Formats: sequence, C-alpha cells, structure tokens
Amino acid sequence: MSEPDTLRDVLDQAESGAPAAGHAVRDIFSTDEIFRRIVATADEEFQRSGRLLFLSGLAAGLSIGLSLLARATMTAHAGGGDDAILIGNLLYPIGFLLIVLGRYQLFTENTLTPVTLVMTRIASIPLLLRVWGIVLAANLTGAAIAALLFTKTSVMEAEAMEAAIKFGEHALEYGWQTLFWKGLVAGWLVASMVWIVHAARETITRLFAIFLIMYLIPTADLFHCIIGACEVLMLVFNGQAAIGELLHFLTAVVLGNTVGGVLLVAILNYAQTQVARFPDRDLEALRLSWREWLFGSAPGRPDLVPGSAAALMQREAEADKER
Repeated sequence: MSEPDTLRDVLDQAESGAPAAGHAVRDIFSTDEIFRRIVATADEEFQRSGRLLFLSGLAAGLSIGLSLLARATMTAHAGGGDDAILIGNLLYPIGFLLIVLGRYQLFTENTLTPVTLVMTRIASIPLLLRVWGIVLAANLTGAAIAALLFTKTSVMEAEAMEAAIKFGEHALEYGWQTLFWKGLVAGWLVASMVWIVHAARETITRLFAIFLIMYLIPTADLFHCIIGACEVLMLVFNGQAAIGELLHFLTAVVLGNTVGGVLLVAILNYAQTQVARFPDRDLEALRLSWREWLFGSAPGRPDLVPGSAAALMQREAEADKER
C-alpha cells in the first residue's frame, strides 16, 4: 500500500475503527457507514461499568430538568398564553443539547445505539436490559432531584412555577393509550435524532439537528418520558398529584418511547444495511450463540471493531500464546 493510501486510511477512520469519512463522498456517510458509527458508540456503552452508566444517566436526568426550567421561564416571560408556549418551546431542546454534545446517557437514546448490537446478535438481551435499567433509573433519579429543587426552593420564579405546573397537569389529562401513541412518536423522533447525529461530521450540524427535532416534541404535543416525569414529579412534590398518576404516565410513555425508538428507527434503519455492516470482520465469527444471546451477560465480542482497545488486547493475548 502506498504512503498516501495509508495516510488516507488513518484520516478516514476513528481509533475505534468506525469511519470518520464517507467512502463514496467524503463528507456524506452511507447507511452502512452510519450504522458502523452507531455500533462503535454502542460497543463503548456496553463496556462501561454500572457505576459510570449510572453517573452519566444521572447527569442526563439533571440536564433534562434544565429543559423544564428554561421552557417554563421563557413561557412565563412571553405571557403564558398559547403563543407563549410556542415561544417557550424554543428552549425545550436545551437539556438534549447538553446530553448529546456532553455524551451523557439518556434512556431514549439507548433505544437505538445498543439495540443495533443486539439485533446483529453480537450483544445479549440481558446486557441490553441491564443498560436500559441502569440508565432509566439514573435518568429518573436526576429528574426527581431537579423537580424537588424547583418545587422546594426559590430557583423558579412564581410565574415560571405556574407554567411548569400547567405542563404537568396537561400531561395527566390524557388516557394511557393516548400517552402511549404520543410517546411512540416522540421516541421515533429522539432515535431519529441520534441517527442524524451519527451521520453528521460537524458539531454545528449536530446542534441544529438536535434543536429542530427536539423542538417538534412539545410543539406537536408529544411526550418524552424523562422530561415528562420531571413535570409530573413537580406536581407530586407540590401535593397536587399522587404516585399512582405518576406511574400511569410513566408506564405509558416509557413503553411508547421504547417502541418508537426500537421498531420505527432501529429496525427500519438496520434493515437498510447490507453485508457492509462489518466489511473487514467475519460477522458469523462475531455472533453469539442463541443461548448466549438470550441468557448471556458478556459485553459482546471483543474484536467487534478493528482497532478498538478490546480488539488490540485480544490480538496481543493471542500473539503471546503463539510465542
């Protein structure tokens, strides 16, 4: 291989082995290349300890609280009517910007990234449920801390508090089925946003994608489970709602967000990919057995992505054995 080709390979590939530039057009990734970038992210998530996952999820839950604070404050300053709500929605994406650009763990994002490895049978279902459980618990803990802070202190102005309470009351107006369908579309949007973020090469492009897609959730009167939980928890801490009402909201929206992310994005986008999912890896060699896939807890195959730390360690161990 010539020196320019070697240099090009170095520039066009991240350390993890994921593509850093498109093969056909340098600044545009194909569906397969986007999939490989998401797989690299998923592999990193599966390698994290439970403690790190929880702390990252906690940071995400707290950041979501800032979306509620910003939206309620803007809505209050804009007058509090229907038009004011549309203006307030402009600040709804704040928490998501912090989460995505800050690389925190948000449950609805995890309906896409780790699912890709499970669908390829490289990571097991119990491992996926472990990640989901830790991240969801951490997100809700962070959202509860934020709601308690806003309710029991003077952080929020009286007008902003009134607007935030109205958000929570509105969330409890719907029946379980309606909440599920609204949550499904919201999950679809969040997972689509994650896909687009992995397709972008510049931070400014990611910023606009996050802002535009997340702005649609409150504007279309859809529900995201974590920020919605923060809104309803404010009612609970204020003595205006019961725990049963919170659980009614959460079960419907969490399930809807999950189905929307997994079925309408992860599976559909996965179906578009071809054998180029892992062009320089033997996919059959990477796959878990059906028993491992259903019941195992190992974090995938260590040689998933060529060039990854796990792959290098495995090759070094094999080389030592040969010596």
